[in-house]
Amino acid sequence: MIFANALLGINQGLAWSMTVIMKVDLVGPKSRGLAVGVNECAGYLAVGTTAFLTGYLASRYGLRPVPIYFGIAYAILGTILSILVVRDTREHVRLEIGDSPRPAAVIGFREIFMMTSFRDRNLFAASQAGLVNNLNDGMSWGIFPLFFASFGLGVERIGILKAFYPGVWGILQIATGPLSDRWGRKGLIVGGMWVQAAGLLLTAVSHSFEYWLAGSLLLGIGTAMVYPSLIAAVSDASHPTWRARSLSVYRFWRDLGYAIGALSAGIIADIFGMAWAIGSIAILTFLSGALVAVLMREQAGGQLDAAQSMEAN
Repeated sequence: MIFANALLGINQGLAWSMTVIMKVDLVGPKSRGLAVGVNECAGYLAVGTTAFLTGYLASRYGLRPVPIYFGIAYAILGTILSILVVRDTREHVRLEIGDSPRPAAVIGFREIFMMTSFRDRNLFAASQAGLVNNLNDGMSWGIFPLFFASFGLGVERIGILKAFYPGVWGILQIATGPLSDRWGRKGLIVGGMWVQAAGLLLTAVSHSFEYWLAGSLLLGIGTAMVYPSLIAAVSDASHPTWRARSLSVYRFWRDLGYAIGALSAGIIADIFGMAWAIGSIAILTFLSGALVAVLMREQAGGQLDAAQSMEAN
């Protein structure tokens, strides 16, 4: 089981990262939110649909092997599409570099890692928000089903709740991504983190399916506001010559949140109970949004002021 999950993680690092980077390469600076929103909408709408279908199949045929057949089919179809349809986007990046008003100094990966992780205030704000966003998502996949089951909820209704959250998240990103191009990234990130916190808190304090469904709705809305805006914000603050490496560092911190969220929530749940685990992650999510509100800079017109941020650092 651990080895299988390691393979899934490698797939995420290779395939999913490249789809994000390639879409950002294709559209240019004015439509990054749109590109990421379309990408994330497709991905997480599929997550929501699959969660619903596998929950239904598990209730009818058991946890395995029937639900796992979906994953096998997806892997085969994705491989075929990648070989036959996908084309590389390096020439788009070269064109963007040629049009860039600011030539970038040649910098190594170590410097890019430090800049994205700590030194640049925009990139640091985005990285920590991405980590906390996926921390609460990792917690939800580990703790929510157990929490709901502890109140007697059946597998099928748990599947509905777990499908509703990524379903709302996926569908709304088709709107929130382009909105970040028009309104700016910062407001959507801050507001989205706080909406997530509200959804988590509602889930922790309630004991009925209807309130849990409302909590999942808030969690989905908040994540839809945050997810494409964060990737677009990192792209805004990175020069095209090292944007892919900066995005890889951001995704390192963001996806590390899955592991931290699952482990920390499990420890808190064992000591204090599952409601406390969910509530504590809600507080952390709120504080992460507050940190973005304090640190992140945004210029009029929507995009992060990457040039000023770089000069300040």
